[in-house]
Amino acid sequence: MKPSEFKRFQSKVSKIRSLLEREYGLPEREREGDLLDILVQTILSQNTNDLNRDQAYQRLKSQFPRWEDILTGKKRALVAALRPGGLAKQKAKRIIDILRWLNKREGKLDLAFLKGMDSEEVKETLGALKGIGPKTVHCLLLFGLGREAFPVDTHILRVGKRLGFIPKEMDAEKAHSWMIPLMPKGKAFSLHINLIRHGRSVCKSKNPRCSGCFLQNECIFYSW
Repeated sequence: MKPSEFKRFQSKVSKIRSLLEREYGLPEREREGDLLDILVQTILSQNTNDLNRDQAYQRLKSQFPRWEDILTGKKRALVAALRPGGLAKQKAKRIIDILRWLNKREGKLDLAFLKGMDSEEVKETLGALKGIGPKTVHCLLLFGLGREAFPVDTHILRVGKRLGFIPKEMDAEKAHSWMIPLMPKGKAFSLHINLIRHGRSVCKSKNPRCSGCFLQNECIFYSW
């Protein structure tokens, strides 16, 4: 990308971030939770909505109060617990494989060792595990470790393309590395949360509310 193009994209992202904060406010960070909890919840969120993810997670924790219980329990019981979130067999295997890897590496089921790594080390360590893609790693960095990361979900990818700061042909995996250098310093969390809010309430996949959108002047979709 040419420097002039980079500055144009960077300026656009900064302006949209400012307009989103003016409309939705500055989101507050919740207290950072347990890293393994966040990782498992992110895996459960794959290819489903928040309601189904939460239901699957609650059933998991109800039937397996400790992570160790998953390793000593029956896989079919875990699959049954995860069924509300969809892809239950696949997600159950991913969770079991991660817990086994963690137990072998650390001798305990705890991801606290990631706090001593820089973000690139975290990406390399977790990204090497099957079933953990860029979105999952960036969620852990942003929500669990408080780092400057930017998870790209379906809402953000859709809104980003419509507003023109994510190239139309780019997939979600490549969009993660694309967004990081464009991000205003210290604003990754705000932009992530507010773009999702906008994607859910206004810039919906079907029947977007374009006529009342405050980002009309920034949107290339609106002019199509």
